[in-house]
Amino acid sequence: MKKPKGNFNFLNKNKKNMKENESDSVIDNNEETNESTGIEKEELELGDSTLEQTDQAANLEVQLSAAKDKYLRLGADFENYKKRVAKERIEMIKMAGADVLVSVLPVIDDLERALKSMNEATNIKAVKEGINLIYNKIKSITEARELKPMESIGKDFDPDLHDAIANIPSPSGDMKGKVVEEIEKGYYLNDKVIRHAKVIVGN
Repeated sequence: MKKPKGNFNFLNKNKKNMKENESDSVIDNNEETNESTGIEKEELELGDSTLEQTDQAANLEVQLSAAKDKYLRLGADFENYKKRVAKERIEMIKMAGADVLVSVLPVIDDLERALKSMNEATNIKAVKEGINLIYNKIKSITEARELKPMESIGKDFDPDLHDAIANIPSPSGDMKGKVVEEIEKGYYLNDKVIRHAKVIVGN
Protein backbone atom coordinates (compact mmCIF):
# COMPACT_ATOMS: atom_id res chain seq x y z
CA MET A 1 0.00 0.00 0.00
CA LYS A 2 1.34 3.41 -0.93
CA LYS A 3 1.78 6.19 1.65
CA PRO A 4 -0.11 9.37 0.87
CA LYS A 5 2.01 12.13 -0.42
CA GLY A 6 2.13 15.38 1.57
CA ASN A 7 4.22 17.74 3.68
CA PHE A 8 4.13 16.32 7.21
CA ASN A 9 6.87 18.65 8.31
CA PHE A 10 4.47 21.58 7.90
CA LEU A 11 1.93 19.92 10.17
CA ASN A 12 4.58 19.22 12.75
CA LYS A 13 5.68 22.84 12.64
CA ASN A 14 2.10 24.00 13.09
CA LYS A 15 1.69 21.74 16.13
CA LYS A 16 4.93 23.03 17.55
CA ASN A 17 3.86 26.67 17.00
CA MET A 18 0.51 25.98 18.65
CA LYS A 19 2.25 24.52 21.68
CA GLU A 20 4.55 27.52 21.87
CA ASN A 21 1.58 29.87 21.56
CA GLU A 22 -0.21 27.98 24.33
CA SER A 23 2.91 28.22 26.46
CA ASP A 24 3.22 31.97 25.76
CA SER A 25 -0.46 32.39 26.58
CA VAL A 26 0.04 30.62 29.91
CA ILE A 27 3.01 32.84 30.63
CA ASP A 28 1.02 35.95 29.67
CA ASN A 29 -1.87 34.83 31.85
CA ASN A 30 0.53 34.28 34.76
CA GLU A 31 2.02 37.72 34.21
CA GLU A 32 -1.44 39.30 34.10
CA THR A 33 -2.38 37.42 37.27
CA ASN A 34 0.79 38.60 38.97
CA GLU A 35 0.17 42.17 37.82
CA SER A 36 -3.42 41.96 39.05
CA THR A 37 -2.26 40.62 42.40
CA GLY A 38 0.31 43.43 42.66
CA ILE A 39 -2.36 46.07 41.97
CA GLU A 40 -4.62 44.55 44.61
CA LYS A 41 -1.74 44.63 47.10
CA GLU A 42 -1.05 48.26 46.26
CA GLU A 43 -4.76 49.05 46.67
CA LEU A 44 -4.77 47.33 50.06
CA GLU A 45 -1.66 49.22 51.13
CA LEU A 46 -3.21 52.50 49.95
CA GLY A 47 -6.38 51.63 51.82
CA ASP A 48 -4.42 50.97 55.04
CA SER A 49 -2.50 54.23 54.57
CA THR A 50 -5.76 56.14 54.06
CA LEU A 51 -7.24 54.62 57.22
CA GLU A 52 -4.11 55.54 59.17
CA GLN A 53 -4.23 59.13 57.86
CA THR A 54 -7.93 59.31 58.77
CA ASP A 55 -7.15 58.16 62.32
CA GLN A 56 -4.37 60.74 62.61
CA ALA A 57 -6.69 63.48 61.35
CA ALA A 58 -9.34 62.43 63.87
CA ASN A 59 -6.78 62.52 66.70
CA LEU A 60 -5.59 65.95 65.59
CA GLU A 61 -9.17 67.22 65.55
CA VAL A 62 -9.70 65.92 69.10
CA GLN A 63 -6.48 67.59 70.27
CA LEU A 64 -7.43 70.85 68.53
CA SER A 65 -10.87 70.81 70.12
CA ALA A 66 -9.32 70.22 73.56
CA ALA A 67 -6.83 73.06 73.01
CA LYS A 68 -9.63 75.43 71.96
CA ASP A 69 -11.66 74.50 75.03
CA LYS A 70 -8.64 75.05 77.27
CA TYR A 71 -7.95 78.42 75.63
CA LEU A 72 -11.55 79.55 76.11
CA ARG A 73 -11.48 78.50 79.77
CA LEU A 74 -8.19 80.34 80.35
CA GLY A 75 -9.60 83.44 78.66
CA ALA A 76 -12.72 83.34 80.84
CA ASP A 77 -10.64 82.80 83.99
CA PHE A 78 -8.38 85.74 83.08
CA GLU A 79 -11.38 88.03 82.47
CA ASN A 80 -12.82 87.05 85.85
CA TYR A 81 -9.43 87.70 87.46
CA LYS A 82 -9.22 91.19 85.90
CA LYS A 83 -12.73 92.04 87.09
CA ARG A 84 -11.94 90.80 90.60
CA VAL A 85 -8.67 92.77 90.78
CA ALA A 86 -10.38 95.93 89.49
CA LYS A 87 -13.11 95.56 92.08
CA GLU A 88 -10.57 95.00 94.87
CA ARG A 89 -8.58 98.05 93.71
CA ILE A 90 -11.69 100.23 93.83
CA GLU A 91 -12.48 98.95 97.32
CA MET A 92 -8.91 99.66 98.44
CA ILE A 93 -9.07 103.22 97.08
CA LYS A 94 -12.37 103.79 98.84
CA MET A 95 -11.00 102.51 102.14
CA ALA A 96 -7.47 103.93 101.80
CA GLY A 97 -8.08 106.75 104.30
CA ALA A 98 -10.20 104.71 106.69
CA ASP A 99 -7.46 104.34 109.33
CA VAL A 100 -6.75 108.09 109.26
CA LEU A 101 -10.42 108.92 109.65
CA VAL A 102 -10.78 106.48 112.53
CA SER A 103 -7.85 108.15 114.30
CA VAL A 104 -9.41 111.59 113.72
CA LEU A 105 -12.78 110.60 115.20
CA PRO A 106 -11.64 111.22 118.82
CA VAL A 107 -10.57 114.73 117.78
CA ILE A 108 -14.04 115.36 116.35
CA ASP A 109 -15.50 114.17 119.65
CA ASP A 110 -13.25 116.63 121.52
CA LEU A 111 -14.27 119.47 119.22
CA GLU A 112 -17.96 118.74 119.74
CA ARG A 113 -17.48 118.78 123.51
CA ALA A 114 -15.47 122.01 123.26
CA LEU A 115 -18.18 123.70 121.17
CA LYS A 116 -20.81 122.63 123.67
CA SER A 117 -18.79 123.88 126.64
CA MET A 118 -18.02 127.21 124.91
CA ASN A 119 -21.69 128.16 125.07
CA GLU A 120 -21.58 127.85 128.87
CA ALA A 121 -17.95 128.80 129.53
CA THR A 122 -17.12 131.93 131.48
CA ASN A 123 -13.36 131.30 131.65
CA ILE A 124 -11.80 132.18 128.27
CA LYS A 125 -8.40 130.85 129.38
CA ALA A 126 -9.84 127.35 129.94
CA VAL A 127 -11.45 127.44 126.47
CA LYS A 128 -8.12 128.37 124.86
CA GLU A 129 -6.34 125.59 126.71
CA GLY A 130 -8.97 123.09 125.51
CA ILE A 131 -8.57 124.23 121.89
CA ASN A 132 -4.77 123.96 122.15
CA LEU A 133 -5.11 120.42 123.47
CA ILE A 134 -7.32 119.46 120.54
CA TYR A 135 -4.90 121.07 118.05
CA ASN A 136 -1.89 119.27 119.53
CA LYS A 137 -3.81 116.00 119.49
CA ILE A 138 -4.67 116.20 115.80
CA LYS A 139 -1.16 117.42 114.97
CA SER A 140 0.41 114.38 116.67
CA ILE A 141 -1.95 112.08 114.74
CA THR A 142 -1.00 113.60 111.37
CA GLU A 143 2.73 113.72 112.13
CA ALA A 144 2.63 110.03 113.06
CA ARG A 145 1.46 109.42 109.49
CA GLU A 146 4.34 111.42 107.98
CA LEU A 147 2.27 114.55 107.32
CA LYS A 148 4.57 117.51 107.83
CA PRO A 149 3.92 121.26 107.50
CA MET A 150 5.95 123.28 105.00
CA GLU A 151 8.09 126.14 106.29
CA SER A 152 7.75 128.96 103.76
CA ILE A 153 8.23 132.39 105.37
CA GLY A 154 11.67 133.83 104.57
CA LYS A 155 12.33 131.11 101.95
CA ASP A 156 12.98 131.79 98.27
CA PHE A 157 9.84 131.59 96.20
CA ASP A 158 9.64 128.16 94.57
CA PRO A 159 6.78 127.48 92.13
CA ASP A 160 7.14 123.76 92.87
CA LEU A 161 6.24 124.47 96.50
CA HIS A 162 4.40 127.79 96.55
CA ASP A 163 1.41 129.43 94.91
CA ALA A 164 1.94 133.21 94.84
CA ILE A 165 -1.35 135.04 95.34
CA ALA A 166 0.19 138.54 95.53
CA ASN A 167 3.41 140.52 95.28
CA ILE A 168 4.21 143.36 97.66
CA PRO A 169 7.20 145.62 98.18
CA SER A 170 9.69 143.71 100.29
CA PRO A 171 10.14 145.05 103.83
CA SER A 172 13.92 144.77 103.39
CA GLY A 173 16.39 144.28 100.58
CA ASP A 174 17.18 140.71 101.56
CA MET A 175 13.47 139.68 101.25
CA LYS A 176 13.22 140.36 97.53
CA GLY A 177 11.99 137.25 95.76
CA LYS A 178 11.27 135.59 99.11
CA VAL A 179 8.04 134.61 100.86
CA VAL A 180 6.96 137.52 103.04
CA GLU A 181 3.67 136.13 104.32
CA GLU A 182 1.95 132.76 104.39
CA ILE A 183 -1.79 132.74 103.78
CA GLU A 184 -2.27 128.97 103.73
CA LYS A 185 0.27 126.44 104.93
CA GLY A 186 1.63 123.81 102.56
CA TYR A 187 2.13 120.16 103.53
CA TYR A 188 4.35 117.18 102.70
CA LEU A 189 3.29 113.57 102.93
CA ASN A 190 6.27 111.20 103.01
CA ASP A 191 8.40 114.11 101.72
CA LYS A 192 6.10 114.63 98.72
CA VAL A 193 4.12 117.85 98.32
CA ILE A 194 0.41 117.19 98.73
CA ARG A 195 -0.59 120.85 99.08
CA HIS A 196 1.21 123.97 97.88
CA ALA A 197 1.52 126.87 100.25
CA LYS A 198 -0.38 130.05 99.30
CA VAL A 199 2.04 132.91 99.89
CA ILE A 200 2.75 136.58 99.32
CA VAL A 201 6.10 137.33 97.71
CA GLY A 202 8.29 140.42 98.18
CA ASN A 203 9.58 142.29 95.15
